[in-house]
Amino acid sequence: MAASSPYSVHKVAAPNTLEHRVYIEQDGVPISPFHDIPLYANKEQTILNMVVEIPRWTNAKLEISKDELLNPIKQDVKKGKLRFVRNCFPHKGYLWNYGAFPQTWEDPNYTHPETKAKGDNDPLDVCEIGELVGYTGQVKQVKVLGVMALLDEEETDWKVIVVDINDPLAPKLNDVEDVERHLPGLLRATNEWFRIYKIPDGKPENQFAFTGECKNKAYATDVIHECAEAWEKLITGKTQPGGISTTNLTVAHSPSRVTPEELPPIPRKENLAPEPIDSSIDKWFFISGAAS
Repeated sequence: MAASSPYSVHKVAAPNTLEHRVYIEQDGVPISPFHDIPLYANKEQTILNMVVEIPRWTNAKLEISKDELLNPIKQDVKKGKLRFVRNCFPHKGYLWNYGAFPQTWEDPNYTHPETKAKGDNDPLDVCEIGELVGYTGQVKQVKVLGVMALLDEEETDWKVIVVDINDPLAPKLNDVEDVERHLPGLLRATNEWFRIYKIPDGKPENQFAFTGECKNKAYATDVIHECAEAWEKLITGKTQPGGISTTNLTVAHSPSRVTPEELPPIPRKENLAPEPIDSSIDKWFFISGAAS
């Protein structure tokens, strides 16, 4: 049986509002999901922690807030409005549990030699393909299977494909070719989803490096190491953080480390029902040429 997680969520305000935040606590103490959760869940570095931002089949574009103290998860905002992804037929919301690896950062000062594009200034994105639907703020233990390189507005936006180690299929999924064998069509659907999901908002189709190919586990592991090293430079002050809040409670050699007593109190916990969302969020968009 899986051990109980030391992590829990602390929700503030109602989902689908500008004020909504999901803080992560460890043994009841607020921490940063960006900086305080270790990337690796075992010393062999074969199991990784991922933070779920967006549960599968949902549309609200939730993400770790880089600039707020303790980096709570909040809904992205464009022009003062909450962002939702549209449903591009035949997909409903996100196809996977979508989130990020803690203690990773895609450095916007670094141009990747193969994609020829700079990092997107975010923690590394993760698509978890197991059958259980996660929840916002969940810390899942996963293993790495592969990676795709989305080119989003001239930035490299890696999408690491992983599976929850507790998933029934996890023992059979060890590299990218196993995904195609056991979950046929999922990688093609993933590629299609990322290519077309911004089209309903009037944006052009997204492009991929490597002609959309999903690179294998070894390649993905190299990308993760690079992003972990970039985060290490960020948290130790070797790289200027720009607008990123680097306040943390656990990184021993970080100049931004604080004690729990030094933190201002976070807003009180509220478990409120989600606010209703506009019915147009459930609309299906039919995009010609979507299937490749």
